[in-house]
Amino acid sequence: MLRELARRIDAFQERFGRSVSWLMFGMVAVVFGDVISRYVFNRSSVFIQELEWHLFGLVYLLAAGYTMLYDEHVRIDILYSKWSPRRKAAFDLVLLFVMFFPSALLVVYTTWPFVKHSFAVNEGSPDPGGIPFRWAYKAVIMIGFLLLMLQAISQAIKNFYWAMGWEERARHAPEIH
Repeated sequence: MLRELARRIDAFQERFGRSVSWLMFGMVAVVFGDVISRYVFNRSSVFIQELEWHLFGLVYLLAAGYTMLYDEHVRIDILYSKWSPRRKAAFDLVLLFVMFFPSALLVVYTTWPFVKHSFAVNEGSPDPGGIPFRWAYKAVIMIGFLLLMLQAISQAIKNFYWAMGWEERARHAPEIH
């Protein structure tokens, strides 16, 4: 049952992460348009500049779970790289519960009042011509961390099985069909 839960989470993150990757295309198009606007037409737009930042933040936050699925997050491998797969899995499992889950829950918990207040006052950009509805962007912080915690649940399940020696630890996530 737990393996099936991990498989379903992984499949969801795979689909969601690939769909988020299309935001990169949008971001490249917006940045390209901004560069042309600035250097060819000598015009600039606060809205476009903020859109660049927001798109980058959306990709960063919403693709974090996908990044965790493929074990591509930043890690300092001085000792870790020399360990056996079982020891790595046990270490990762412990760190998920000691460091990751408490930190991620703290981010979600402390972000909620800011999102709620921002929504209540219909916060927008402080700059004239900027992007309205800042509360939606702030809510993405919570959504991103919830997606990351969802993937961490899958990673915890897989690390438990790997640490127990019940299955081989794959370097990358399996193909999801």
